[in-house]
Amino acid sequence: MSDLTTVTRAQRLLVAVDFDGTLAPLVDDPMSARMLPSARRAVDALVAAPETVVAFVSGRSLRDLRVIAEYAEGSPILLAGSHGAEYLIPGGPADQTLHPDDTALRDRLRAEAGELATAVPGAWIEPKTFGFGVHLRTVSDTTAAARLRESVDTLMAEAAPHWRRRQGHDIVEYAFTDAGKDAAVAHLRDVVGATAVIFAGDDVTDEDAIRSLGSDDLGIRVGAGQTAASVRVGDIEELAALLSTVARERVAAQQ
Repeated sequence: MSDLTTVTRAQRLLVAVDFDGTLAPLVDDPMSARMLPSARRAVDALVAAPETVVAFVSGRSLRDLRVIAEYAEGSPILLAGSHGAEYLIPGGPADQTLHPDDTALRDRLRAEAGELATAVPGAWIEPKTFGFGVHLRTVSDTTAAARLRESVDTLMAEAAPHWRRRQGHDIVEYAFTDAGKDAAVAHLRDVVGATAVIFAGDDVTDEDAIRSLGSDDLGIRVGAGQTAASVRVGDIEELAALLSTVARERVAAQQ
């Protein structure tokens, strides 16, 4: 991977950033997540910088990502939801149509997982476009949480073994699409014609994107955990400071 100074000087830079835990703190109520003020200022500065494109790449459904990102119509920010299975790109194609067989199975399995979750106080099911997530952040009984994970895993192994399973911070996700953040970054790179990419994330699912980066790109890990990133920052505030520096240097390079 490149270093920060080199990637900042790229002719056309894509800054792709995970949302939860990277720009916004992790919260018990996922729909209440919002960018920290410092992160929002950094994003705004990058948007205003020359030859710089910003994208949010999230496991959230596109619908929910638009809400928590407080996305305004006409915004130049690109969105990749559901780990890259959904996109909002100005001038791009409309949302894809899902096959009725897929949505019928999705709805049935969501309901069955929901029944299992009712037995575990604090657990709940998040509907997603291509599946669902089992939230365990507010479960205080670790044994019950483990049993719920096992029960839902058994359900999915029997009813939908072809679905993809992802483990994140206090959430297990299941989806009938195999989309990943690595493919999302590659697609966004092509769409905007980026000559270099900065990708930042805080979770296991972000590592797919970080590992896919090339020698002219830069991966950033926010917080603890094993990573393929060449740069690590301690928290959202540190990432915001780094991104603000990128924006300033790109403006300065054009003066």
